[in-house]
Amino acid sequence: MNPEQIKNAILKLKDEHNAIILAHNYQREEIQLLADYIGDSLDLARYSAKVDASLILFCGVDFMAETAAILNPKKTVLIPDPEARCPMAAQLPAQLVREAKREHPGAAVVLYVNTLAEARAEADVTCTSANAPLIVNALDEEEILFGPDRNLAWFVQQRSDKKIIPLPDRGYCYVHRMFSPADIMLLKERYPDAEVLVHPECDPEVQNLASHICSTSQMLLRAKASPAKRFIIVTEVGLVDRLRREFPDKEFIPALETAVCKQMKKHTLEKLYLALRDKKHVVRVPPNIATKARAATERMLEISGRATHD
Repeated sequence: MNPEQIKNAILKLKDEHNAIILAHNYQREEIQLLADYIGDSLDLARYSAKVDASLILFCGVDFMAETAAILNPKKTVLIPDPEARCPMAAQLPAQLVREAKREHPGAAVVLYVNTLAEARAEADVTCTSANAPLIVNALDEEEILFGPDRNLAWFVQQRSDKKIIPLPDRGYCYVHRMFSPADIMLLKERYPDAEVLVHPECDPEVQNLASHICSTSQMLLRAKASPAKRFIIVTEVGLVDRLRREFPDKEFIPALETAVCKQMKKHTLEKLYLALRDKKHVVRVPPNIATKARAATERMLEISGRATHD
C-alpha cells in the first residue's frame, strides 16, 4: 500500500475498533496529521484519562504509553513500535529510588513522568516539564528527591526554596544535551528580533540564554500569545513542524536540525496500521506497580488541575 492507502486503512480500523490515536509533539508530521490529539506529556496524560474509546494507539515513547495504560485500566493501550524506549527513563531504575528514600527518609519523591512505571510506583507524585515547579512547591516537605533529569531539577531549584536532590546525579536527555550556548548565541546574533524558547531539559547555560523556558505545550502557547514574528526553537525538531502548521504567519527556526529523538521517530504509518490491524504491542503494567504509579500520577493531575482553576 502507498502512504495514502495506509492512512485510509488506519482510519477505517480506527472506526471498527472504536480507537483513538494520541501523538506526542515530537512524532513524525504524517503521524501528527493523523492523530486525534497531539500534546506534551501532561496534555496526553490528561487527555488519556478522559478519553472515550475502547482502544488507545499511543504514538510516543514507552513511559508515556505506560501512563496511558495506568490511567485507563479498562482500556487497551497499544504502542506501534515497542522499541520506542526513552533512554533517560532507563537511567532511573526503581532500586535506585528505593535506596535514595532510605537515605533521605523525610524527603518527598517527585519523579518526572519521563520515568518507567516501576520507578514511578516509588514516587509520592509525578510531574512534567510543564508543571514541575508547581508540583514541588505544592508539597509540604522541604527536601525533594527529584529525577531523572538533572537539568529539569536545576530549573526547578531556581524556582523553589526547597532542597532539590537530583536522582540520579547526572540523568539527562541526549537530544536536549545537543544544544550548546555557542550555537544559541550565533542564532541570537543572526536573528536579534527572535524570541528564544528553550526546553528545561537543556543545560543550565542554554536555559540562561532563553527568552522563555517552556515545555513543548508552553512553546505553542507562547508562539500564539507573543507579538514576535520569529522564534528560535530549542527542543526536538518535531515540534517545529507543528508550530509552522499552526502559525503560518510566523517563522520558526530550529536551533539544531539534527536534534532528533530517534526513539520518538520509530513509529511509522505502516507500524500504526499493523498495530491496529493485529491489536499487537499491548502495553501492560503489573497491577501492583500500576496501582502505586496511578496514585502518583493522579496526585499530579489533581494538583495541576487545582492550580488551573484557582
